[in-house]
Amino acid sequence: MSAFMSAFAGLVEQLADLLQPLCHAASAAAAIVLFTALVRLLVHPLSRAAARGQRARAALQPRIAELREKHGKNQEALQKAVLELHAAEKVSPLSGCLPGLLQLPAFFVLYHLFSHPTIGGQGNGLLSHALWGAPLGGRWSDVLAGSGFGSGAGLVYLALFAVVAAVATFNFRRARRTAAEAGAGAAVAMAGAASGEGDQQVPGLGAVTKAMPYLSYFTLITVAVVPLAAALYVVTSTTWSAVERAVLYR
Repeated sequence: MSAFMSAFAGLVEQLADLLQPLCHAASAAAAIVLFTALVRLLVHPLSRAAARGQRARAALQPRIAELREKHGKNQEALQKAVLELHAAEKVSPLSGCLPGLLQLPAFFVLYHLFSHPTIGGQGNGLLSHALWGAPLGGRWSDVLAGSGFGSGAGLVYLALFAVVAAVATFNFRRARRTAAEAGAGAAVAMAGAASGEGDQQVPGLGAVTKAMPYLSYFTLITVAVVPLAAALYVVTSTTWSAVERAVLYR
């Protein structure tokens, strides 16, 4: 593990050296942003597959509503029938999770690199890098306890929080619109399957619909508690995701 961390730290340093003529003192931060973009490019094919999967799952909702009406309160039979339907249509209910899961290792590697004073028994040179006065290994709490928001480090965090808030608001509005459309579609499908017996809500749909749009704002907490380097990864990745989803799910 230490050998891997040392190799990864060397990669970040090399990227920083390449970007130094252009980005100067912010070269290490720029290297992290570039690294994040490379990770997202590698995951992009899976994101496209996830978008196709979501459209396919949406197309199956009327048939799932019919299965729910057919099996009534027999949840075991309903679950089995839904899984068989997904298998027959070659639609994975978990495909949308893969892009996010595959990014977690990169995030945790950055978190580890900028949270430890030594790597492989050697001093961690990455901790000497900063972004406009904000150490890449530092946290928001360090700024609050030290120079405050009026300093260069404080302004860095204000900028990050502003970007995260803007992206979260964009995702919030999009998620609410998508959830409302999904809820309306499911209700219509259930009503049709009930052959005129009245509207029926999908169990648990209301709670999920209400909670999902607010999940985007949890990124603010992440940025506040992780090292700045990991926060840069999170901000870059979530911004990429917002743009990517706007294109793929339009």
